[in-house]
Amino acid sequence: MAGWLALMLTVAVAGRETTRELNVFQIMEVRTILGFFMLYPLIRMNGGFTTMRTSRPLQHISRNLIHYCAQLGWFFALTLIPLGQVVAIEFTMPIWTAILAASFLGERMTVWKTAAIVLGVVGVVIIVRPATGTINPGQLIALGAAVGFGISVTMMKSLTRTELTLAIIFWMLVVQSAAGFLPSLYVWQWPTSYAWGWLVVIAFCGTFSHYCMARAMLHADATVVIPMDFLRVPLSAALGWLIYSERLDALTVMGAALILTGNLLNLKAVAPVPARAAT
Repeated sequence: MAGWLALMLTVAVAGRETTRELNVFQIMEVRTILGFFMLYPLIRMNGGFTTMRTSRPLQHISRNLIHYCAQLGWFFALTLIPLGQVVAIEFTMPIWTAILAASFLGERMTVWKTAAIVLGVVGVVIIVRPATGTINPGQLIALGAAVGFGISVTMMKSLTRTELTLAIIFWMLVVQSAAGFLPSLYVWQWPTSYAWGWLVVIAFCGTFSHYCMARAMLHADATVVIPMDFLRVPLSAALGWLIYSERLDALTVMGAALILTGNLLNLKAVAPVPARAAT
């Protein structure tokens, strides 16, 4: 999850820079194609394409189409509202993930998990501070993306029960490159060298961030892993302040503190069950 956090923060900055020049469909297509070539050495080291076979193609396709639409919305929202606000609104995602994981995957909602989600969401609301006036379309787009991410993460958790981590990422790249091929051709323009640099960063970080997430899902419940991602909210707000001079005030710090508290509660160690004496 530490790898996921670092890579996703980098993607946010790279996405903001790249959307200054290129359409989001083109960014997504180049990202998936480059990501495939970056992933290939790992595929080759782990037995080649024969190990990428799957018995659940429909779930891979549906999961990745949902995730593709959510990513398009996320990148588009970066062009409309501040970086910290995009990421903060995205963090309604754990609500959907926790509900779906408990409903369909049989995961247990403990008091600590519930507290982590509640404190995280309260922290997000404090950071965003929704105004009473006209709602920015970027906020609605970011919220729709969050719902899509929640569905995608829940489906990923289900896939980790039977599929290799590499296979999950492989099919993500295959499905999303096929979905975006025609739209990207329609809006295609040749990137400048500056944009190419950021596209390579997006491809690397976007591909291997999902590898980190899938590995984390393999070792822990979704309701444990996802609340840890709340840390991306204060970190994104700090990056927005450092790089783009976006405001970082006392309420943002307060929201970040609540998010951190929720994560600490969520990571509270559960007392081990005493082993029975040998009979």
